[in-house]
Order: sequence, then C-alpha cells, then structure tokens
Amino acid sequence: MRVFANLDELAAAKGEHLGHGEWHTVTQEQVDLFADATGDHQWIHVDAEKAAQGPFGATIAHGYLTLSLIPFLGKDVLRVDGLTMGINYGLGKVRFPSVVPVGSRIRAGAELVDLTDRAQGRQVTFRWTIEIEGTDKPACVAETIVVYVP
Repeated sequence: MRVFANLDELAAAKGEHLGHGEWHTVTQEQVDLFADATGDHQWIHVDAEKAAQGPFGATIAHGYLTLSLIPFLGKDVLRVDGLTMGINYGLGKVRFPSVVPVGSRIRAGAELVDLTDRAQGRQVTFRWTIEIEGTDKPACVAETIVVYVP
C-alpha cells in the first residue's frame, strides 16, 4: 500500500500509477446480496443452473457490484493521512470490458489523474482498473472523483 502523509504529497504523485491491492474472491453470496439490495435479480447473476447453460458458463457479478467494490479493493492500494473525510463527488468514464464470473479473483490498481483545489479541500480524480486474475481484459475501468477535506 502506498501511504501519503497529506494532500500535498498526494498531489506530487499526479500522473503516477499508485500500485495494486490484494486479490479478492467474488462470491455468489456477494452477488445475491447485491441483487437483493438493488432489485437486479437477472438470471445471469443469481440462477446458477440457468447461467451454467448461458453465454458465460456461470453466474457473473453485476457490473455495478464490481464498480461498487472500488472503495473496498482500493483500501489496499493507497491511503492519505491527515484528512477529516473523503466525499464521493462522482464518476467520469466507466467501462466494463469483461464479465466477472463468480469465484473469480479481482484486484484494483489506481492512477492519480487529476487533483484540483476546491473551497472545502481538494478534488481528486483516480482511474481505477479492476483486474481479473488470469485474464488480459479488465473487469472495470472507472474514473472516480472524490473531494478530500483536510
């Protein structure tokens, strides 16, 4: 994990790849709980028998589940000390180049794209790449925008 002492130290890393986190196995239980939370019970996510005969050969994680795992996966990539809080501000470009079959292992990598001053802190844009172990195509590439408040 890369640790930054403060926002100025983070700013100095603009344009750099910040590293990768630990591998995490995506479970059917996670997918089912996400389906319950969002109401998205499409068979490709929750019906193992039918999905086994479908285009992916198994159930797959929701794309938005993969996206929502960025904070969890990202905690092993970087930390910025000296903050009061971080507030999600939004997303830039988000793509899902590859599906995540249940049982796959995924991890996050991050690049610091931009950092600008705001009245209440600094707005930071990261480009996250969620990799699937053993595959060339990432599961998700997303720009997240957060406001860090010192």
